Amino acid sequence: MNLPELAAFLRSRRDRVRPADVGLPTGPRRRVPGLRREEVAQLAGLSADYYTELERGQGVQPSAQTLAALARALRLNGDERDHLFYLADRPLPAASRGSSALAEPAMLGLLDRLATTPARIITDLHETLVQNDLGAALLGAPPAGRGPAASFVYRWFTDPAARAIYPPDDHPHHSRVFVADLRAVAARRGRDTEVARMVAVLLRRSPEFAALWEVHDVALRRVDHKRIVHPVLGVVELDCHTLFSEDGRQRLLWFTAPPGTPGSAQLELLSVIGTQDMRTETGPTPPEAGTPQPSGRRSTSQDPGSPA
Repeated sequence: MNLPELAAFLRSRRDRVRPADVGLPTGPRRRVPGLRREEVAQLAGLSADYYTELERGQGVQPSAQTLAALARALRLNGDERDHLFYLADRPLPAASRGSSALAEPAMLGLLDRLATTPARIITDLHETLVQNDLGAALLGAPPAGRGPAASFVYRWFTDPAARAIYPPDDHPHHSRVFVADLRAVAARRGRDTEVARMVAVLLRRSPEFAALWEVHDVALRRVDHKRIVHPVLGVVELDCHTLFSEDGRQRLLWFTAPPGTPGSAQLELLSVIGTQDMRTETGPTPPEAGTPQPSGRRSTSQDPGSPA
């Protein structure tokens, strides 16, 4: 582990990020062109003391989880993220090996600007990478970990509890759309083992999926009208819009409702009640990640059954 080089790299990237890039006020008394150390720590969910030790090269050994959080906070591109992992002597993240484990900086920048509407970033296999606070309030938080169980499409066809987010009358529609979308993703990825494994398992475990797969419908989900069952607000009718990354492996989803509609009023109320006790955090907090994320920004806490 090259601690001096790691420290120098972090300092150089921190100086490059402007407060406005991450939704922070500039203020008249700011003495640095980029972010302050404590701001990077807050954005990454770390303690200020821990991050300061990192920048001083004082012997701390960041985990892969911490490096991923720093890559997001500092808006590192793919090459910079890989270099960060190299300096820390950690294996490259899954995104560098053909998956999409880390949200792309451009997507994160857009997500930060959607503070007044529910939004989240997902992979093309419907694994939630990150979401804003209103997204968590509307949809709940994603499950922990990676792999098939993290995919909402996989859970849709293997876990009946995952379907509670939509009214039963809407389930056939979502099933058809999920399967058509997965076929389109399989075509885009080509001979991809991750997609092939998921399809093979779903064909074995879900007769419904197998029947729909044989229909051969192919269509990416770009926009959809959804009725979402919320534990406090009841059924919320919204339009779900999708923006795709350049390679198609990540998607930014955001939810809106026309002014004057019940859905618009419910979104207004959602911004007031927030998540309250509707999100459940699981698992211990890593020792170096003890600082909560700032209010109104992004959430990655865990809870089963959130949709994509």
